[in-house]
Amino acid sequence: MENHYLAIDVGGTKVKYGLVNHSGELVERGNQPTNRRDLKIFVAQLQAIIALYHDDIRGVGISLPVRVNHDTGTIHAGVMWSFLDGVDLKTALQLDLPLAIENDGKAAALAALWVGELKGVANGLALVLGTGVGGGFVIDGQLHYGAHYEAGELSFIYHKITTDRESRFGFTGSAVEMIKEIATELELPDVHDGEKVFEFINAGYPQAKRIFNQYARTIALQIQNLQATVDIERVVIGGGISAQPIVTATIREAYEAFYQGNPYINRMISHVDIVPGKFGNDANLYGAIYRLLLELN
Repeated sequence: MENHYLAIDVGGTKVKYGLVNHSGELVERGNQPTNRRDLKIFVAQLQAIIALYHDDIRGVGISLPVRVNHDTGTIHAGVMWSFLDGVDLKTALQLDLPLAIENDGKAAALAALWVGELKGVANGLALVLGTGVGGGFVIDGQLHYGAHYEAGELSFIYHKITTDRESRFGFTGSAVEMIKEIATELELPDVHDGEKVFEFINAGYPQAKRIFNQYARTIALQIQNLQATVDIERVVIGGGISAQPIVTATIREAYEAFYQGNPYINRMISHVDIVPGKFGNDANLYGAIYRLLLELN
């Protein structure tokens, strides 16, 4: 396995990991609960995962839900990951292997750029629908980081001037919040049961479809706003819910209805292609390794 790399995707509840070869194929995988008690325990968890494969890999790529300053190596994190704020994780891990660290939304974009739906696309967007809304812009064939490595932090788009979280795209575009709202409306015993919620959506239950269709319109509207801002060719829908065909299909329908029904837009702004991401929840694993390969090369 000397040509393999270890990919690690750190999420709020699980740490996923897997071996990826140089051709971009995931050949082995595993996961365990994320330990976020403090920095020392978190670092020890990552070191233990790496130790499982250390002698058989050429490097490690890690995806994290934080902002990564690639000039300094410093992590900037919010409340959930406050123990990582200001930390140079490469130094903390003390590895004797090549190591790359990337923001999760940008990792998803790198996966699409490397071996996914943005390969060969000059200008595109990976839009990741999860607890919040993440993403990564590809501009002129390369991942765009921005002046402060903040490009793609789509959760922080607001639709009015307020501090209310309900006005933030990270809330209105949250797949988790959409699932919770439908589950509550249907009085399901587990408001986080996405599989059960999508059973009702796919079956056409009116209460579920009403909330889901409004969610799709919210995503479609922001896609149009981002298209008018950046001028992209393709949007790749990612996140766990992208495995449900109805998600991209309904977002695309909502976008088409808005775009085609508004001559002020369709005469001036180019149409954008909206497609599902083929990697689903594994996208960050692929993207973390592509970041590593870019650094090595």
